[in-house]
Amino acid sequence: MAKIHQTFVCQSCGAVYNRWRGRCEACNGWNTIVEETGATGPQAGPVKTRPSRARGRVFALEGLTGEVKEAPRIPSGINELDRVTGGGFVRGSVILLGGDPGIGKSTLLMQASAAMARTGERVVYISGEEAVAQVRLRAERLGLSSAEVELAAETNVEDIVETLSQGRPPALAIIDSIQTMWTETVESAPGTVTQVRGSAQTLIRFAKTSGTAVILVGHVTKDGQIAGPRVVEHMVDAVASFEGDQGHHFRILRAVKNRFGPTDEIGVFEMTDMGLAEVPNPSALFLAGRDHAAPGTAVFAGMEGTRPLLVEIQALVAPSSLGMPRRAVVGWDPNRLSMVLAVLEAHGGIRLGTHDVYLNVAGGLRISEPAADLAVAAALVSSLSGATLPPETVYFGEIGLSGAVRPVAQAPARLKEALKLGFAKAVMPQGRGEGGDGALTTEALRHIADMVAGIASNGPRRGASRRGHNPPDYGDDD
Repeated sequence: MAKIHQTFVCQSCGAVYNRWRGRCEACNGWNTIVEETGATGPQAGPVKTRPSRARGRVFALEGLTGEVKEAPRIPSGINELDRVTGGGFVRGSVILLGGDPGIGKSTLLMQASAAMARTGERVVYISGEEAVAQVRLRAERLGLSSAEVELAAETNVEDIVETLSQGRPPALAIIDSIQTMWTETVESAPGTVTQVRGSAQTLIRFAKTSGTAVILVGHVTKDGQIAGPRVVEHMVDAVASFEGDQGHHFRILRAVKNRFGPTDEIGVFEMTDMGLAEVPNPSALFLAGRDHAAPGTAVFAGMEGTRPLLVEIQALVAPSSLGMPRRAVVGWDPNRLSMVLAVLEAHGGIRLGTHDVYLNVAGGLRISEPAADLAVAAALVSSLSGATLPPETVYFGEIGLSGAVRPVAQAPARLKEALKLGFAKAVMPQGRGEGGDGALTTEALRHIADMVAGIASNGPRRGASRRGHNPPDYGDDD
């Protein structure tokens, strides 16, 4: 039998220590180590479910050749959710869903539960944070009270598994949330690393043996990471992140890990009075209400998985009175912005060292694609020079440290999406995808200096003021 003694476990990364310390050496987190009581060592785990035997059994080994079948999927009834999961829920799979408090996780799962229940599937919603009456109130507000969804408020994992095993196996079981669950095989408080790991292990074992698709709702930390040990993310089949800004009505469902589908797909939703509404054409929604006549705005033709997406990049370059000018970024990588600013100064002849720079991706979307470099550079030069970019033009391309504009993948899909939304011209790297389908004019660039010269030539002439500001300095003093 495993020896029971006191251990100290980091609640962020799961590192185990034999005494308390203020900082975790594994993740450098402060005040994250908590004392826990439980079994440790190689025999630690769900003791009650482990058979007692001296020798193991011999099992059959198979080769790589053989019949391969497509994993059976259950459509959720929400197209954007099916896109992220790869076509629906795989039977026996476990999905970990994370997101900020109040972002709409429970609303999305309630709508998916009702949609699946109306197709005749058995769906069970287990809430560890709310009472059954509170869940019913949300369903009534969303107009879903008529759906045959089975509800329960329970936190004991063994009781949940035993209840779900009665009768026909559910097609979908939702656990909201995994941090509130506890198992009798672990002597720790609910929410600790040991309890979260043990509870997740029991639920995953049930999903694999019964064929039920299980969704675990996880809390997130202040850094936006799913709380608890990272080992839970490795145990599940898929990890999804529900993102969005409280000030915007857009919500993005992004697949971080998916064993049965792509990991770079997104689903776009709009928060309404009646819950989350699907957005089949997110490009038109992100570009709605943009100011065509304002300098410092550029339209970026990006890709999220297999979906082309057009978003507006907003930049503001203003003279700074500080010794170290500010660099504020929302929705993009700050390190990437610093690189683009350095390339513009070194190879574009633009002096930005004495200016504050503010960059924003409109709509609350977060972009991590390097192809946004060209659109960001165009917005920065436009704001500095006061030149308005053509409203019917899109930009995409990666900028190298030498100032060269490098080709990016899936250029034809970007051009097709821009043409569908009425754009007439695309500024892009020279190389793959040039010319589009013939109906869209393309301007191929080799170097960032070519674009800077073209935008600056359309701005106010040197010596003229713009909106009360002094004319910008491009570095051409001769």
